[in-house]
Amino acid sequence: MRLHTGLDVLCSQDFAPLRGKSVGLVSHAAAVSSNLRTAAELFANTPGIELAALFGPEHGFASAAQDLEGVPDVRRDSTTGIPTFSLYGDTVESLKPTPEQLRGLDLLVIDLQDVGSRYYTFQATMLYCLQACAEVGLPVWILDRPNPIGGTQVEGPSLRSAFKSFVGVHPICSRHGMTMGELAVLYRDECVPDAKLTVVPCEGWSRPDAYSWWVPPSPNMPELKTAIVYPGMCLMEGTNLSEGRGTTRPFEYIGFPGVDANAIVSRLRSERLEGVEFLPSSFRPCYQKHAGKTCGGIFLAVMDDRFRPVRTGLAVICAFRSLLGDKFQWRTETYEFVSHIPAIDLLFGSDRERLAIEAGVPWQEIAAAWEPEEAAFRERRKPYLLYEG
Repeated sequence: MRLHTGLDVLCSQDFAPLRGKSVGLVSHAAAVSSNLRTAAELFANTPGIELAALFGPEHGFASAAQDLEGVPDVRRDSTTGIPTFSLYGDTVESLKPTPEQLRGLDLLVIDLQDVGSRYYTFQATMLYCLQACAEVGLPVWILDRPNPIGGTQVEGPSLRSAFKSFVGVHPICSRHGMTMGELAVLYRDECVPDAKLTVVPCEGWSRPDAYSWWVPPSPNMPELKTAIVYPGMCLMEGTNLSEGRGTTRPFEYIGFPGVDANAIVSRLRSERLEGVEFLPSSFRPCYQKHAGKTCGGIFLAVMDDRFRPVRTGLAVICAFRSLLGDKFQWRTETYEFVSHIPAIDLLFGSDRERLAIEAGVPWQEIAAAWEPEEAAFRERRKPYLLYEG
């Protein structure tokens, strides 16, 4: 059976459930139908639907803004002329739609292409929208999409409540293996019981399936391969290592100026990580960390589905830290609106991993502590899984 996203399903119904309503749409350029029309275009051109407001997540409604780059209110979409609001401005308050922005709407529709990792903030935006809409009694519809890296694997530590942030809004594992629609129901039951939620499921998708085509949801998520490595390689954002931003293969290149690429590859190959190969590489980021400097390091080549990105990311950090010594540093500046907690702790979901790394604990021992948390989350998510496989 051919894959149909929630947007496709709504199209097949000729948008009948939404006709006669004033609708707000939280979406972006990657939210397309099977014939590659954006959700915004389809809503705007459907008679009987008043598309009254557009909302853009991190990276903006056009999916063009870089990470940590605040997106100002556009006020009017250049194509449709519809009022457009940013849900990723310069303050924490900007992350949630205001009652004024929601006023006059009959419902809020969310259609966002996620990438399957707790750090990727679209599912955080979804939770904040559920909360904002519950406060004013506004129904929310989620047009579901597949998890592009599959829905079977769960990996990584769970978030501890003291470390909540925009990259960790609720205790789930780093790689959660759920769709936006599944997460929405879990979030409603555990966080926003008053939310009026409707999920339009996909058709023709099973949990092991990945996408056969890809529209980038953000500038540094250019390919499906990027999404596959992201749950582990995003951890580099908590360090002074380059995660390859400003190259053609972000999150697949990892490095640091002056590093002996062969030496770091030798260290990582000795760890015998499954499903991945490390190639010695040199690259030059054109912006952000080490912009304009040649970095020595690795290129990750994912070989098969034994690859575990979060464990690999942990092993990469430990290897670079061992090789670099005092040159290796944790990121200390404000990260995702939080200044009092190191970025690496926000990403891991606690300070446990950082402290263990600093104490010289082997990465295998650190990862072993995740196993009961992974098992617990697999059980906890079972009632919310909408798809088989």
